[in-house]
Parts: sequence; structure tokens; C-alpha cells
Amino acid sequence: MTDVTSTVVRLKLSLLRNGLRQSGGRRAAFVASAVVALLFAALQLLGLVLLRGHAHADAVAVLGTAVLALGWAFMPLFFPSGDETLDPTRLVLLPLRPAPLVRALLAASLVGIGPLFTLVLLVGCAVSVAHGAAGYGVAVVGVVLALLVCVALARSVAAANVRLLTSRKGRDLAVLSGLVIAVGAQLVNFGARSLGSAGLGELAPVADVVRWLPPASAIGAVHSASEGAYGRAVLQLALSVAALALLVGAWARTLTRLMTAPDGSTLQEPDSAGRGASSGGGPGRLLPSGRTGTVMARSLRYVWRDPKTKAAWVTSLAIGLIVPVFNALQGTGSIYFACFAAGMLGIQMYNQFGQDTSAFWMVAMTISSPRDAYVELRGRALALLVITLPYATLVTVLTTAMLGDWPRLPEVLGLSFALLGAMLATGAWTSARFPYSIPQEGHRNVAAGQTGLAWIAIFGGMVSAALLCAPVIALTIALNVSAGGGEWTWVLLPVGAVYGATITWAGLRGAAPRTAAHLPEILAAVSRG
Repeated sequence: MTDVTSTVVRLKLSLLRNGLRQSGGRRAAFVASAVVALLFAALQLLGLVLLRGHAHADAVAVLGTAVLALGWAFMPLFFPSGDETLDPTRLVLLPLRPAPLVRALLAASLVGIGPLFTLVLLVGCAVSVAHGAAGYGVAVVGVVLALLVCVALARSVAAANVRLLTSRKGRDLAVLSGLVIAVGAQLVNFGARSLGSAGLGELAPVADVVRWLPPASAIGAVHSASEGAYGRAVLQLALSVAALALLVGAWARTLTRLMTAPDGSTLQEPDSAGRGASSGGGPGRLLPSGRTGTVMARSLRYVWRDPKTKAAWVTSLAIGLIVPVFNALQGTGSIYFACFAAGMLGIQMYNQFGQDTSAFWMVAMTISSPRDAYVELRGRALALLVITLPYATLVTVLTTAMLGDWPRLPEVLGLSFALLGAMLATGAWTSARFPYSIPQEGHRNVAAGQTGLAWIAIFGGMVSAALLCAPVIALTIALNVSAGGGEWTWVLLPVGAVYGATITWAGLRGAAPRTAAHLPEILAAVSRG
């Protein structure tokens, strides 16, 4: 048992060490992330220690532990490549039994920045509520138990979903990380503002329930022991011990199944496979015929199936909604923040050919004239509009309803449509002028050596789009500042829509000749990496 545990721990250390040896950039990123994480943990520890003696310190400590547990439970699903030892199927061919393997992997899981970060925060939670010898004694046991429950929870969840996480479709789950992080950050911000105005007492009712749920019950036991409620402290510790035993048992059973059962997650019945491949129905029937409809179907299929494209769309959709809505909820928003949705989704027009990667050669073979290039770009722009137009309208209407500023709805919609048209125009041009490759493997969105091209394409295009919107923006300002002009702001809706459509047409027309004339250069650029 000891040999297996020490071997797996050494394996984890070797994986970390060898990963850092691959490049100086990786070492710098690891050191920077470690410093930031530990600095944040130290500041949180200081804040928790300063809470000692506060009437609601126990509520903060208990809920903080629960949040840590939630992070350990779900982060492996969104970042499965963050720890190479999360996949136990790599050890299938080794003569290992589940029980020793569970102990070894549990010990290896305690090595890394994440466990150290969690340990520091758990120590802070325990210290903030511990008083007296009994409290500190239970704190030592409670911190260890809480850490083990967090790690065992992460391992059991990852093992139960390892077939999913290692499959092609399962890896697409990682695209939700952008959505979770974006929404989570805004929820934390909104919650902090609410607590700042209402006080920590708002946490007490929730904490009274959570303190009986492992692993938060282990920290709740520290508070109970400090108050002299030793029976309650023992019961809360027992709940954490029972949870740890159940998680380890479930983990062991999952490992046994993974080690002995064949993987049928990628198998498909021939009939169903044939039906899926030959089906020609569905929403595709609503698309135009000819090349335009084909290009639109291909672009929409990229959005649904390609992990990198899907990740970019999910993040843009989330942020485009979160920024105006959460600012409206906090009472600090403006109805013009609704234009953020059109701006975030308009970015998806940039580097249109890069998302094709090396497969762009098949598209290039079908382009022999500026007319062909124009139809190709038009199909891609229309596919983007299928999603962007209703989404930007929905976000604008929702923001308007939350702020109750209905008279400004037409002008904000007009600005959104004009901005979207300008970004489609500049996106088509930069796609032909500054194409760059998007690596299919790893987390990089730009191939090595092309970062400058990406910055020029995106930020240069955004500045150009803002300049192209200047006439509509100037008209908006003029109508709002002039006497009696507010009665005519409704004209901004048709003006913005017509202006956006016109500038989009002009941008596509202008980008088509360059696309047709520089196909070899575009293909070489997007096929790198």
C-alpha cells in the first residue's frame, strides 16, 4: 500500500516537473498563477482572522467552506485537462486493486496549488470561529476532514464522468467554463453589493442549514465546540466522516467499473448512425438554397460542433447579456449598455476563415472570382445574423424593461443594429486582410507568432467599427440634446437598421475582391499551428 501511494505521489510530482520543463512560458505562467493564488489565499486568510469575534463570523466560515466544496465538485468537469491524474483509465493495464489505488490517488490529489489554496482558506475559516482549547482541537480535525471531503468529492465526480470527459462530445463541456465564470463573477459582485448594504446577518438563515451539510459541518463543529456544545460538534464531525466514507466508497466502485468494463460510450447502432447522417430535415430546410444556404449551414454547424467556436459564442452570449442586465439589477446601468450584446456577437465575424483551419482549402477551391468570395462572405454574415439579430433585440428589450426606459428603446435598437452592421463590415475586411490560425489543441486561440495579427484584426476592426457608427451616434446625440428632438428619436430605429444593412453590404463588397485575390496567403495563414 505504501509503495503504491508513494509511487503515485512521485508520479504526480514528475508530471508537474516535466510539464514545467517544456517551455519557459509555461514555467512563468505556473509561477505567476501560484503567486496570485497564494497571495489571494493569504489575503482571504487575513480577512477571516480579522472576523474573529464578529457576531456572524460562523456564517461566513460555514458558507465559505460550502463554496470551496462546490468548486472542487464542478471544476474538474470544466477543466478536465488541468490534472493528468484525473483519468484513472490510464492505469487500467497496471495490476492495481481499487482500495490501494484510491488511497494513492487521494494522496496525490493533495499535491498542487489547488489543495494548498483550499487548506489556507479552510484554516482561516476554522481560526475565525475557534475559541478555547476544545475549539482549536476540533479545528485541527475539522480542517483535515473538510480538505479530504473536498478532494474525495472532486475525484468521485471526475471518475464518474471520466468517459464523458475523455470523449469528443464530452470535451465540449469545457466551453461552459466561460459561462460559469462570467455568471459566477457577476453573482459574486451582486451578492457582495447586497451584503454591503444589508449586512452579514442576511447569511445567517442559509448558514443554519449549510452547517449540517458536509464538509461545511466540519467547520460548523469548530464553532459548536467553541460554544461548549460538544454533542453537536461530535455529530457534525460524524457527518463529515460519513460523507468522506461514502465518497471514497463510491469512488472505489467507479474505479472498479472503469478498470473492468469496456468503454461503449462511443459506440452507436448502425441504424441510428445512418439515420443521423442521412437526415435532411430540421431547421436546415429554412435556409436559402444554393451556395448561400450551404455556407450558412456550415457556419452554424461550426457554432454547434467545433469546441473553439462554441466556446467563443458561449462566452459572447453570456457577457453580452450579463453586462447590461446585472448593471440594471444593481441600479447603476444605462439602457445604452444593451449595445454590448451586439458588440460582443459582432466580434464573431472577425477571422472568419481562421475557424476553418486547414480545411479552408476546400472552401478556397470553390472561390474563383470576387462574386464567389462575396457569396461566401455573405453566407457567413447571414449565419451570424440568424443568432445575433434576435439576441441583440431580446437583450435590448429586457434591459429596457428592467430600467423602465421604454421611450429610448427605438434609439438603442437602432444603435445596436448600426453597430452590428459596422462590425460585420469590418470583420469581413479584417478576415481577408489579417487572417490567423486557431489551434485545435490546447487552450490557445492564436497560433504562435500570429498574436500581433490577432490584435490588429480585432482591436483595429473594433475601432474602425466605432468610427463607422459615428454618423448614427452623432444623430443620436443631436436629437437628445436639441429642444424637441426627443420626439424624433424613434427615427433612429429605421435609420440604424438601414445604415447597418448598407454598411454591411459595402463591407462585404469591399472585402470580396481581396479575398479572391489572396486565397493562397489566407490559406497559408489559417493553416499554421
